[in-house]
Amino acid sequence: MHIFYTPDIVPDAAYELNEEESKHCVRVLRLQQGDEIVLVDGKGGFFNAVIENIHPRKVSVAIVHSRYDYGKRNHYLHIAIAPTKNIERIEWFLEKATEIGVDEVSFIICDRSERKDIKLERLNKIITAAVKQSIKAYHPRLNEAVKYKTFLQQKPAGQKFIAHCIDAQKSYVKDLMNLNGTYTVLIGPEGDFTPAEVDAALQAGYQPVTLGESRLRTETAALEACFEFNFLNR
Repeated sequence: MHIFYTPDIVPDAAYELNEEESKHCVRVLRLQQGDEIVLVDGKGGFFNAVIENIHPRKVSVAIVHSRYDYGKRNHYLHIAIAPTKNIERIEWFLEKATEIGVDEVSFIICDRSERKDIKLERLNKIITAAVKQSIKAYHPRLNEAVKYKTFLQQKPAGQKFIAHCIDAQKSYVKDLMNLNGTYTVLIGPEGDFTPAEVDAALQAGYQPVTLGESRLRTETAALEACFEFNFLNR
């Protein structure tokens, strides 16, 4: 099954792959006229199509079957994570989180953050590749980096959690989570959140949770959160 990401697709209309996807179709996959492909729009649209015309920069296709809300999950998960010093670790997290299931990712700049700049273009490409690889019709939303205090002021909907390593009263996700809900989870930087940052989150309505007994890397903790929320909502 060959999948192409087509966020600007208009259902029930003629469509042409953009130049990047056309090159991939012709020069990498070596598809031909009449071959069947799948298009996803990142918003739940899943379209079976047939190639009508082959051109290295402009492949035209005809949609033969449309499905909507394809693979829609019963919950919404937003991970707010401090970017790691090694950007490859964040790239790894985004790839795996997309495969497992995440709806939105924000980058938060904390007191102990070593990396304060994030370039979203490459990261979005990694997400797109993971969307296609895992046959998903939803493309996670990726947000620009903001200061931690600024993010707390945004007051996202649903349940809010902070995972930290400070020795304090914390609960397991399964004991606090409401099924089929909307969730935001804060994951701190290397070195963890400061006590003041944890206090600020608690005052903003975030509930403290533990992700297990092991001390996890930032990206591992974020992926563990993705797994737990998806597993518990099955």
